[in-house]
Amino acid sequence: MARFFAEAVMVLHFAVLAFLLVGGFLAWRWRGVIYAHLVIGAWAILSLLMPVTCPLTTAEEYFRAQAGMPSLGTGFIDHYIDGVWFPESASTLVQLVLGSIVIVSWIGFYAGTRAARRLSHG
Repeated sequence: MARFFAEAVMVLHFAVLAFLLVGGFLAWRWRGVIYAHLVIGAWAILSLLMPVTCPLTTAEEYFRAQAGMPSLGTGFIDHYIDGVWFPESASTLVQLVLGSIVIVSWIGFYAGTRAARRLSHG
């Protein structure tokens, strides 16, 4: 059962990362989504700037240990993404590109919100 939970947390972690990438665009359609996206975005920025451990990584590590599975080692991103989906040497570039996508989504959200206010106020 612990293995199931370890894998479920891993899937949830990937879902959170996917939401980080597209959540701002989803907020263009569903405005309330922006609040959750801002929280996830703030966490992402914090984790890049400070040595904080993600609670999802902690949970996965716990369940992996309970199941007798090997540790992730250096963390979720390093284990599943860096050097797997792209060369480790491209990490900074990938972070900049993904961060830019998120910023574009926030700019679009802001522009859409302003336009909607202008239309509603005639």
